[in-house]
Amino acid sequence: MSTAILTGQPVPGSSIEADLRSLGFDLRTASDAAEAETLLAEVPGDERVALVDARFVGHVHALRLGLTDPRFPLAAIPGAVTAQPAGRQALTRAMARENSDGGGTTLIDSLADRVLTALDADGTAVHRPELGSLVAAVPADPQARNEARQAVADLDDEAVRLKSAVKARDGFFTTYCISPYSRYIARWCARRGLTPNQVTTASLITALIAAACAATGTRGGFVAAGVLLIASFVLDCTDGQLARYSLQYSTLGAWLDATFDRAKEYAYYAGLALGAARGGDDVWALALGAMVLQTCRHVVDFSFNEANHDATANTSPTAALSDKLDSVGWTVWVRRMIVLPIGERWAMIAVLTAATTPRITFYALLVGCAFAATYTTAGRVLRSLTRKARRTDRAAAALADLADSGPLAQGFAEALKKPARKLPGFAAPAVALLGGLTVVLTAALTDFGGPWPLVAALVYALTSGLAVARPLKGALDWLVPPFLRAAEYGTVLVLAAKADVGGALPAAFGLVAAVAYHHYDTVYRIRGDAGAPPAWLVRSIGGHEGRTLLVTVLAALLTAPQFKVALTAVAVAVALVVLVESIRFWVAAHQGGAPAVHDEGETA
Repeated sequence: MSTAILTGQPVPGSSIEADLRSLGFDLRTASDAAEAETLLAEVPGDERVALVDARFVGHVHALRLGLTDPRFPLAAIPGAVTAQPAGRQALTRAMARENSDGGGTTLIDSLADRVLTALDADGTAVHRPELGSLVAAVPADPQARNEARQAVADLDDEAVRLKSAVKARDGFFTTYCISPYSRYIARWCARRGLTPNQVTTASLITALIAAACAATGTRGGFVAAGVLLIASFVLDCTDGQLARYSLQYSTLGAWLDATFDRAKEYAYYAGLALGAARGGDDVWALALGAMVLQTCRHVVDFSFNEANHDATANTSPTAALSDKLDSVGWTVWVRRMIVLPIGERWAMIAVLTAATTPRITFYALLVGCAFAATYTTAGRVLRSLTRKARRTDRAAAALADLADSGPLAQGFAEALKKPARKLPGFAAPAVALLGGLTVVLTAALTDFGGPWPLVAALVYALTSGLAVARPLKGALDWLVPPFLRAAEYGTVLVLAAKADVGGALPAAFGLVAAVAYHHYDTVYRIRGDAGAPPAWLVRSIGGHEGRTLLVTVLAALLTAPQFKVALTAVAVAVALVVLVESIRFWVAAHQGGAPAVHDEGETA
C-alpha cells in the first residue's frame, strides 16, 4: 500500500486525486504543514509515502516516474516528493525542520518543494527522473495553470511512456527489427498484469524448446529452432521493456534476466551439438569453444567496467575519439554491429541454424566472436594505456573478486606480497597471461595422461597468486580476470579433447557451464552492490587454480573413460553447490527488501 498526502489549496477541476489513485495511492489531505507532519507519522513505516501539492498539473506518467520507481529510497518531481521505507527517516526529519522553521501555517507555497530543499540541505540523495517533454508543475496563478493544462493536453504521455520503454542504447537488429513491435507486446503484458519475471521465464522456456528442436538433428527441427530462438529473443527484449514501461524493477528480476540470457544461449549451443551428433558430426569442441570465447568476452566487459566504474581523472584521447565517432550516425551502428551484441548474434545463429549445418553455425560464431573480442579488447587496452586515471580500492576489490582465487592462489599471493611490490606496473596481467599460456599449451602439446600438464598447473597456481599479490590498480590489471578465465576454461577444453573418448567433451561443456554460472553470479552480485559470493563457496569449489589443478590431476591419474566419468561428477558437484547458494542468496535478497535494480546488461 502507498499513501499520498495532498497539501496546499485544492483546485476545482483538478485530476490529481484521480491520477494518484490510478497509481495505487491511498489519499490523505492536510490543511497545513503541521497536519501534514501528523499524517506522515501515521503512515506505517514499511509503506511508501508521498507529499503532493494539490495544485500539481502534469502528466500521469510524470507522477509515475517521480513517485512509483522502486529503485530509489527518495525521489521527487516539481510539486511532489516520495519516500520508500529506507528514506522515511530523512523525509520525516526534513518535514520536522519545516515545521520548526515556522512552516506550520496554512500552505501558500509548495510544501513538497520546501521539504525537497530541506533534504538537499541535509545532503540527502534524492532521485530526480528525466521528464523530457512531460509536464510537471505547480502553477502560481490561473494563467500559468491554463498554460500547463494545455501543454498536458498537447502531449500524449502514453506515447512517451511507450517510447521510453525501449532501451536507450541497443544494437541495430534490436532497434529496427524487434523493438518497433516488442514494445507493444510489453504494453499488452502490462495491461494484463503480467510481470517482467514471468516474461523472462517464458523467454527461457521458449529457448529451451528451441534447443530441443535443434537436438533432433532434422532440417525441420533446425528451422523450428531458428524461429523459436528469435521468438525467445523477442520475449527477452519484452521483459526489459515491460520493466521500464511499468517500473517493475527488482533484484530478483535483474538476476533472472541476466543469468537466463546465458542459460538460453549455452543450452542452445548444447542442442546444436546434440543435433549434429545425430547426423554423425561431432561439434562438441566447437560448442565448448564458442561458450569459452563468449564467456571470456563478457569477463573483459565486466572487468573493464568495474576497473573504471569510479575512477577519477578518467580521461583518454582514445575515449575522446570514440565519442567523436559516436557523433556520426552511421559509425554508431557499424561499431555496435561489429561487436556482435546479443541481438545480432542470436539473429545470425538462428538464420544459420535454419539454413546451414551446426558446424557452419559454430564456425561463423567463433569467427564473429573472435573478431568482436579482438576489436573491443584492443580498444580498451588503448584507452587504458592513454588514460590518466586513479583507480579506487573498490575497483581493486571488485577485480580481486572477479579473479576468483582459491586457497592455493591466495596462499601464494600472501607469500609473494613483498616480491610483487618490486614488479613493474604491467606485471600482473603479464604474469597471469604467461601462467595461463603455460598450462593450456602444455596440455595441448603433450599426450593425454602425462605428468607435464600437472606440473604446468602448479606453475599456473603460483603465477596466479603472484598476479593478485598486490592491489589490482594498474592500467591493464583489468585483464587479469579474463586471462584467468581463459586459462581455466581452455585447460578443461584441451584435456577433454585430448582424451578422445565419447562423452568427455559434453562433460567438459557441463563443467565449464557450471563454473561460468558461478562467475556470472559473482558479477551480478558486485553490480548489485551485494559483494562477492561468500568465501566458503569459493573455497569449496577450489577457486580457478584449484579446479585447473584438479582437472590436470584427474587427467594424469585416470584413463580416458575414467576421466570422462570424473569430469561429469565434478561438473555435477560444482553445479549443485553454486546453484543452491546462488538461488538462496537472490531469493533472500528479494524477500528481504533489497533495493530494486534494473541491470541493462549486454547491449541487445
